[in-house]
Amino acid sequence: MPDSATAGLPATSRQEYAPALPPPQAAPRPRFYRSLTAKAAVLATIFLIVPLIVYDQFRAADEAEKAVLLRSVREHGHVITAALAPLLSGSDRPALPQLGHELARFADDFTNVKLLFAPTGTAGFFYVASWPVVSTAQLDAERETLRQQGVLDRLSTSCDGEFPFALRYRTPQGNDEVVTSMTPLKTPSGCWVVVTSSAAGSLPGSNLGRPYWASSEVRVAAAIYLAMVLLTITTFWSVRRGLRRFAERARTIRERRSSGGSFRAQNDIPELADVAEEFDHMVEVLDASARDIRRAAEDNAHAFKTPIAVIRQSLEPLKRAIAIENQRGLRAVGLIEASLDKLDGLVASARRLDEATADVMDMPRTDLDLSSILGRLLQAHAEALLERRLNLKGHIAPRVLSHANEEMVETVIENLLDNAISFSPEGESIGVRLEARDGFAELLIGDSGPGVASENLDRIFDRYFSERSPSRSDEYDTHFGIGLWIARRNVEALGGTIRAEARRPSGLLMRVRLPLAEVARLGSSPTKPRA
Repeated sequence: MPDSATAGLPATSRQEYAPALPPPQAAPRPRFYRSLTAKAAVLATIFLIVPLIVYDQFRAADEAEKAVLLRSVREHGHVITAALAPLLSGSDRPALPQLGHELARFADDFTNVKLLFAPTGTAGFFYVASWPVVSTAQLDAERETLRQQGVLDRLSTSCDGEFPFALRYRTPQGNDEVVTSMTPLKTPSGCWVVVTSSAAGSLPGSNLGRPYWASSEVRVAAAIYLAMVLLTITTFWSVRRGLRRFAERARTIRERRSSGGSFRAQNDIPELADVAEEFDHMVEVLDASARDIRRAAEDNAHAFKTPIAVIRQSLEPLKRAIAIENQRGLRAVGLIEASLDKLDGLVASARRLDEATADVMDMPRTDLDLSSILGRLLQAHAEALLERRLNLKGHIAPRVLSHANEEMVETVIENLLDNAISFSPEGESIGVRLEARDGFAELLIGDSGPGVASENLDRIFDRYFSERSPSRSDEYDTHFGIGLWIARRNVEALGGTIRAEARRPSGLLMRVRLPLAEVARLGSSPTKPRA
């Protein structure tokens, strides 16, 4: 059978004496590899590495192709030089003007053949013939390019070696010419050099004479690749920005700051339009639910209190009609009155629970001066402190601001002060301290009461849990163990934390931390509260 201390409680109230339920497990954190940031980082790595690998492979293939072409050009230069050797080495070589016609036998639609000559005893080379005939300005431009490359200096020293290379230069006419080979021939009269060149556009490999990255194919491919990279990064950035704007909008709604528009107004990604509309609908439903809960709490409280008041008034004539000798009747009336007090407390507690639920769902916030609120509430509790002869110690730092809901903050402070006053023995002290620390407003309220067992420090914030010892005198006490539950719910809804700590040698310390407002400034001198 239930004992007398719990027989009058509803089923939910009797949970304060039930074993503690295991704490809920935290939701698993999303795996990092599923995040957009991780995938964007992988894509960025791929975008960085893959083009380098592909470019290196294609560059190697291009160099191999150029090497084959230059080998063919070199062989062509050897053939031309070998064919011209008897003519240039003999004593009966043709006159210089006729050499151009001799070169015509070796030139074709792609290859231009030129002849350089440095007489014995001189250090300079001169163009003496070419086919097809080119302007003197072009020959001077080509010779200057060869001189800048140091080729002519090396030839003038030994007239030996061969130069199968690709040297590109710009002709005075604005065309690109590529020197493909230079084959020297040493004779008694001097050093002859057979030079083969081609117009850049006529070569099978038009990239001769310039780096692979400068080719038009590579530049077009790079432009396409960069466009693809930009499109991919822009897509990820747009989705991430849209989600961050949704998060900021949700935070604005939760903190009840100035309106930032609906989710739909914040969204500019068509694929997220349905999500934005559902979020807006959810916010509307929550706001409507909060209003309905508050209205229902008020209506229910009024509906219950009316018959309670009628019963209480109806007891008055009954009390006067019962004789003093009728102890049984007087006890029955006393039990009815105590039950009415209990029922009245239950109705008030139910209303507080509903209002706390509605406050979490619909919670307007402003920048609050916690220092001023705490000082005002301490003044309101001054009579209770004097009645129990309790001393108030500590200090309140001025202008400790927090972006919070005033009613919820007042509820938290009132519950903590009420607990501290009710548990502190007469003549003892209560400590109160408020200051800004590490971006938070920290409120400490400590008492000198019996304290709480270490295993129950977390449980005291559970709904319907109470450390008050039941006795005959408080069988119908209106303390239902919801004050600290509401305090924790309010603090966490405001983005803060609340924790209970044991004091030495006895007592309990409540530590509340609320985020500071952006405009919060810590004062330089503390302000002591007045009891």
